[in-house]
Order: sequence, then structure tokens, then C-alpha cells
Amino acid sequence: MRGITAQKGKLNMKNIISIVFPVHNEESNIEELYNQVKQACSEAGVDYEMIYVDDGSTDRSLDAVKRLRNADPKVGYLSLSRSFGHQCAIFAGMTKAAGDACITMDADLQHPPSLIPKMVEMWRNGAEVVYTTKENANLPFLKNLIVKASYRFISKVSGLSLSFGQSDFRLLDKKVLSVLLDMPECHKFLRGQVSWIGFRQQGIPYNVGKRHSGLPKYSFRSLSRLALDGIFSFGRYPLHLVMLFALVILGCSSAYIIMVLTIWVLKVLGIVNIPVPPGYTDIVMAVCFLGSVQLVAIGILSEYVGRIYDQTKGRPPFIVTEAAVK
Repeated sequence: MRGITAQKGKLNMKNIISIVFPVHNEESNIEELYNQVKQACSEAGVDYEMIYVDDGSTDRSLDAVKRLRNADPKVGYLSLSRSFGHQCAIFAGMTKAAGDACITMDADLQHPPSLIPKMVEMWRNGAEVVYTTKENANLPFLKNLIVKASYRFISKVSGLSLSFGQSDFRLLDKKVLSVLLDMPECHKFLRGQVSWIGFRQQGIPYNVGKRHSGLPKYSFRSLSRLALDGIFSFGRYPLHLVMLFALVILGCSSAYIIMVLTIWVLKVLGIVNIPVPPGYTDIVMAVCFLGSVQLVAIGILSEYVGRIYDQTKGRPPFIVTEAAVK
């Protein structure tokens, strides 16, 4: 029998927590992750189900998960037909979560399982979303700078409250998870979606540990794609910015035209003897400048239209080829 969701100050029976791991070539981390998470759940006083989502791994990650499944029926897995990306892999696992709350975390142990008891405690005390933020991201200087700038820019243009280092290591109450799963967005940006839906949210800072083994999976290209999803999925700020820029150019151009016409009229009337600008250089510069602005504007519009096109196709965010979830 499933445990009921805890109310503040009440705990009538042992809760069950679903823990979802997106997995992409993490074979050497699977068993250690399982051991640490199991220990953390024991310390938190909760039962668990673990759901590993194999996101098109090319190593033997799935075999490692199947071995755990054979030893512990509380371990489940989904195998996707190809790599659909980190966000879609998390979303796939969340669709199978049956616990009173769901925790999502990466499989490389940089999200410390030791934080699970604290997350569960905050949830039992009334928090419906417990998110985490990195105090020390352990990133190279340039990458750290880019990530910080991305968070600030996304928060500015989207209107979301995203603090630096906010990650996909979080706990969601069952009712929050249900709302999140009902959002039919094609391009998933879970950090933004969780922030947008509201509910009672509390944060926990943590220091990012070193990978247990293997290589990082998030490249600059992946981070750029994630940043674009955040920018274009939660606001029309880029469109407003282009319109504002266009108004500024219109004002400057109008002022320049009025100035040239005034000089020409005054020269015809013999009031002044100021030469009228020949115009060739100005015309070339204006055409190049306006052409560039138009191309940027078209690019921004194309990004929005492309996302609308992707959404209207109605393709599933992931395809499961094999599953074993209790």
C-alpha cells in the first residue's frame, strides 16, 4: 500500500519517494549511486523506488541497471530508443514516478545523495517543491562565467526567479508533479517550468562534488541549447527588444532626414551656405546596418516560429523501447 503524502507536523505512515536518474554512459557510476541513495533513503526514514532512464547510452549502463533490478525489485528502468537529451530523459522518468514525492538527480554523483534526508524533512514540513542551488559549481573560469551570465539573462528576459546554480536536483510533491506532467511543451526547460508553476518552494544550497567517474556530458553546445530553451519558452522579451531597437533606429533616421531637409531648404533660400551631405557613404552604412538588424529580427522570429512548428507536429518527447518499472 502506498504511503500518504505527509502533512506539516504529521506522518501517519512511511512515505515512498520516487527517485529518477537520467543516465547517459554512466556505467561505472550506477552501483555506487544506488548504494548511496539507498543509504540516504534509510536515513530519511522513507521507502523508495529508483527509476533509471537510459538516454541512448553506448556503453553498458543499461546492463548495470538490469543487474540492480534483478537484486532489488524497487529498482526500475526505462530504455529510450535514442538520446533525447537530459531534460526529456528526466521527464520520461517522472511519468513513471508513483511515490508520494519525486526526486530527480543526475547519475554522476555530483548531486550529493546525502542531501536527500534534508529535502525529505523540508517536504514533510510543508514545502511542495524543494530545489537546490550550487554554492560551488567546480567549473572552469570561462564556463562558470558563461553559466552565471546565462542564468541572469534568462531570469531577466523570462520573468522567472532562477538563482545561479539552480539545477535539476529537486524534490516535487506528487500534486506538483501531476501539474508539471500535464504541461505539453515540446522543448522542455524543467527549471523554468518548476519555477513558473508556483506552489510552496524552498531551496537548499550545496557544493557540487567531483564526478565519481566518467566525463561530463554537458558541453557548451548543450548549455547553449538549454539557455535558448529558457529564453524562448518563457517570454517574448527578444521580440520586444527588437521592436524597441527598431523604434530607436526610426527616431535616429527621422532626425537625420529632418536635419538634411532643413539644410537643403535653408541653402535654397540662401540663408546658409552649408554643403548638403553627399549621401553615398551614409547610404551604404545605413543599408548594411538596417540589413543586419533585419536579419537578426528574422532569426528571432524564426526561432519562435520553429518552436510553434515543433509543437504542432505533436511528436512525443521520448520513445521507450524497453521498460521495467514496478
